[in-house]
Amino acid sequence: MKENGEIEIEISECSFISAMTLTLKSDENIPEKYILPPLQRPNPRLMDHPSTNLPLIDLSLLKDPLFRSQTINQIHTACNKLGFFQVVNHGIPISVMQDALDIAKEFFHLPSKEKMQFASANVREPVRYGTSMNHGTDKMFFWRDFIKHYANPISEWIQLWPSNPPTYREKMGSYAKAVHILQKQLMAIVLENLGLNANYLHDEIEKGSQAITVNCYPPCPKPDLTLGIPPHSDYGTLTILNQNQQGLQIMDKDRKWHSVPFIQGALTVQLGDQIEVMSNGRYKSTFHRATVNNKRNRLSIASLHSLPIEKKVGPAPQLVDEQYPIAYREGSFGEFLDHISKKCLSETRYIDTLRIL
Repeated sequence: MKENGEIEIEISECSFISAMTLTLKSDENIPEKYILPPLQRPNPRLMDHPSTNLPLIDLSLLKDPLFRSQTINQIHTACNKLGFFQVVNHGIPISVMQDALDIAKEFFHLPSKEKMQFASANVREPVRYGTSMNHGTDKMFFWRDFIKHYANPISEWIQLWPSNPPTYREKMGSYAKAVHILQKQLMAIVLENLGLNANYLHDEIEKGSQAITVNCYPPCPKPDLTLGIPPHSDYGTLTILNQNQQGLQIMDKDRKWHSVPFIQGALTVQLGDQIEVMSNGRYKSTFHRATVNNKRNRLSIASLHSLPIEKKVGPAPQLVDEQYPIAYREGSFGEFLDHISKKCLSETRYIDTLRIL
């Protein structure tokens, strides 16, 4: 009886209607729980007009002695002003990026039964399929389906990933390995720009957590009433995003939203909360959200990097002085997961619990 009870609880936690299913119903309306209050809805005009003045950085110039320092300074300016930039010539072949997006599309078009074997409301599951942000805690729902899985070290996790489609592990794995190398290169530059040794926390970054979050935002009949993901920041060091079309929006320091343009071959880099904490507030994490459209699926693959899950991190001692007194307590990615397992991510941020007022 106890075993049956436990099974029933697990099935109940994993029961939900996916955004893909809602799209296939061809209903002209969307369920009430997806409709945001008027002040939280996206601006349709902004959705159609991406910003053209967001930083776009050519990483190939890092190899040129004449342009290296200028490129490093461009990254610093972008981190300081927005906590965000896009990169081209980053070393990951476009074919590897496209293969990952293509296999993601195949996964989300599988029969529901295939995907539901990975469904869970437990945010600590190493492979987890779900909808919205977390269907177990969300009060409002969002127009997104996702599958998340850990990826570093890839040899430890890849056998847990979906085996259907048959080339999922191969194609998503190739992308995951390539983007992990890129984030280590970028982290060294970010730390250097903060005045820290490029080897600061080297082992923790090398052995850190990498969570690949594969997102599907199906066409929505009322895209002006809802969002794919609500405003939030990522608790980690860097998030690197690969996408097949526009839909990401970021907030600047004046609390204005900017639609990030889709640039073929470009990757989006966002600072996470761990960088804000480590920098003692000199750099801020990127507040962002995802919009949806009524025409076609938007796919994105977010590679979320952090220090090892249970590793606590606080401000770097070198960045604490009389002018910049310590502004954050220590926190870990594991504590962040515990936080969002109990609270709605769109209402409260874990980093706010770390601030020293």
